[in-house]
Amino acid sequence: MNFSIVKGMLFLFFLITFGVSGQVADTIKVTQFGVESNSYLNSSKGIRQALEKCKGKQNVVVQLPGGRIDLWPEDAVKKEIYISNSTESDTLSKVKNIGFFFDHLKNVTLDGNNTLVILHGKMISFALFNCQNIAIKNIQFDYERPTMSEVTITSVSPSAIKIKIHPDSIYFIENGKIGFYGEGWKSNSYHTISLDKEKNLMRYSSFAPFFKSKAIQEENRTVLFEGDFTKEKYKVGDVLSIRDTYRDNCGGFITLTKDIVLSNVKMHFMHGLGIVSQFAENITFSKVVVVPREDSGRVIASFADCFHFSGCKGKILVDGCRTSGSHDDPMNVHGTHLKITEISADKKIKVQFMHHQTYGFEAFFAGDSISFVSPQTLKPIVSGKLKSAKMIGKKDMELVLEGEMSNKVKVGDVIENTTWTPEVTIRNSRFERTNTRGLLLTTRRKVLIENNTFYRTGMHAILIANDASSWFESGAVADVTIRNNTFEECAYNSGTIINIAPENHELVEGYYVHRNIRIEHNTFKIFDKPILSARSTDGLFFSNNTINQSDLLPAESNENSFALTACNNAVIKNNKFNTTWKPKIAAFKMTKKQIKTDIKDLNIK
Repeated sequence: MNFSIVKGMLFLFFLITFGVSGQVADTIKVTQFGVESNSYLNSSKGIRQALEKCKGKQNVVVQLPGGRIDLWPEDAVKKEIYISNSTESDTLSKVKNIGFFFDHLKNVTLDGNNTLVILHGKMISFALFNCQNIAIKNIQFDYERPTMSEVTITSVSPSAIKIKIHPDSIYFIENGKIGFYGEGWKSNSYHTISLDKEKNLMRYSSFAPFFKSKAIQEENRTVLFEGDFTKEKYKVGDVLSIRDTYRDNCGGFITLTKDIVLSNVKMHFMHGLGIVSQFAENITFSKVVVVPREDSGRVIASFADCFHFSGCKGKILVDGCRTSGSHDDPMNVHGTHLKITEISADKKIKVQFMHHQTYGFEAFFAGDSISFVSPQTLKPIVSGKLKSAKMIGKKDMELVLEGEMSNKVKVGDVIENTTWTPEVTIRNSRFERTNTRGLLLTTRRKVLIENNTFYRTGMHAILIANDASSWFESGAVADVTIRNNTFEECAYNSGTIINIAPENHELVEGYYVHRNIRIEHNTFKIFDKPILSARSTDGLFFSNNTINQSDLLPAESNENSFALTACNNAVIKNNKFNTTWKPKIAAFKMTKKQIKTDIKDLNIK
């Protein structure tokens, strides 16, 4: 027998026998609780009971049977959950249906045995609350009826369009109007993205002309629309993906949990924000794939983001992962600025969540270090430490400081939790088929982005922001390395390929929001000139990169390849341009001393 195969079998035996802690593991088979492979029956109760059986045990492997199992909201765990960036500010219920619920568990491995878990209605695939040392592996999740409807355009004229509706997209025609629905839901709005399958480009579109038209049912799920189609650029072969804009769920949820490993996990559709890690510590995603099932014929796998990390700490590792088909960013890492609404003489501060989709969870804890920040300049005012922290309603918290309150701090300033900020490594991964950005990253700890492929992301492949006025996503970066990546024909919808864009509305002389960003030894394949834009950054290095020209789309701009605003210690040197044009640099609110470059066309403005 091949020696490498023997090694692999021994390693698998070790994982199954000893689980995630290295001790001899108990094995719990979900079939003992009535879960049957390929039965198409509701397995929610059996899964719930199997995970409840893990409580009180020190080391457990939970085994799934392989094949297919189905989960319905009936008999599933139900829990009120407030999810960062995905909880609408209204009076509707925030109770979620959870497929696999890990609650106060330690040293548990869920081995899926490559089981396909089919979710019905609206469900969170898995949720981890107050756990430690949890591994989820060899499992795939999908929806019986994804909350994303997909149609393919089969013919186009100024007065009529035909579409072929995907078999998974349930619809109705009533009084000449089309609508989409699913298991326990009906779409009330129709946010639409088009996919040019020939070029793998995703763009914002509109379904409004279809609603204004008369819908006529034809055979084989084909619908004819008669109306005015002169204003939209619909094309035969394009796939329109259509969803509601309301965020009320996520694909997976990890909170107040430490030491999590997801490996060989396939998310074929996620309703809501994707896998959300919220105030969790030490998270590893290894070979986690967000992509439609190959035999599904669908093009979209995520309703919004794919991997979302809010207020985490420790180390985040994303290694060997792939995302393809999302209506929002494949990955976002950030903290949250809360605004000061009241300052008391007894060291008490009241703070408030400011974005309508982020609230309802504890963003500070006793003992946490904090930074008071000016929302206009994003400049830290003073630091502090918390004696206590508690929720006082869904949108407000009361904080008590250990030391005295500085008189420099005022109502209207914001606070960042600097304890809950992670170190991030993203490597050997591929991000593609999205109309938005690739990665969003704002954390003050070390960031390494290496050996990844960013393929035709609609906007910036990488965005480093930080704001206290829009999403209130916090994090001034201090050590970011972007190296040995391939950026292929990104930013066809708008912007530069890499954008460093803190939302500081007032510049402070001598202060820079971001520091120490190195972009080196990358390959850029570009059809247009804009490559990098940066604002308020001290120590920006763009060197030893190769830029190759593409003819994917016609160049639309005479813009600069590099646009810098109020930066310092910027170095753009030793890059190879295999292009028919010469690069240009525009520097705003800077002096020549603040930039070093071997590019001849430098315009100081």
